[in-house]
Amino acid sequence: MNLEKFLSLSAGKWFSQRTNYFLDQNQSASSKADITIELLAADDSRVLELCRQHNLDSSLAVGGAVQSWDNSVDWGKDKQVGSATIVLVSNPNSDTTGKLLRPQDSKVVGNYVFGQDEALTLMIETDEMSAEERQWFASDNFKMRTTVVKYRDGTKQTSFYSEIRKAVTNDQ
Repeated sequence: MNLEKFLSLSAGKWFSQRTNYFLDQNQSASSKADITIELLAADDSRVLELCRQHNLDSSLAVGGAVQSWDNSVDWGKDKQVGSATIVLVSNPNSDTTGKLLRPQDSKVVGNYVFGQDEALTLMIETDEMSAEERQWFASDNFKMRTTVVKYRDGTKQTSFYSEIRKAVTNDQ
């Protein structure tokens, strides 16, 4: 599998279950969410504009994704709805590593590596934290993710996600 195939497999509607571990506090929490991932083609105007803003060669754009979430399926917890857009731009000499861009950031926010093990690793640095997320497919309809977040104040958090693709029905 290559990165483009990985991204295309990610598109769709997913049911996600997450367990967070707050390492400094010896606490954990779990939640559920509906996630929708819409792919952005490498020639999408949003991708091209981000490349231009960051002075990156748009011919190296892999594409991107808009991920939306709604955790209202998690009974008894506060509703959280939102979305995030990311764009991947490969390094000039590698189709498995590159830059991670987000529209709301004025600078490159991170890097990615697509490993030989067919896992995508996203690394993000901000003034408040550093994060690493690893994503992989157990099958075409079952995706897993892990994250490790280290905050500048010393707080650490790790999460595990299991995501199951929702079946497409005629009314969707």
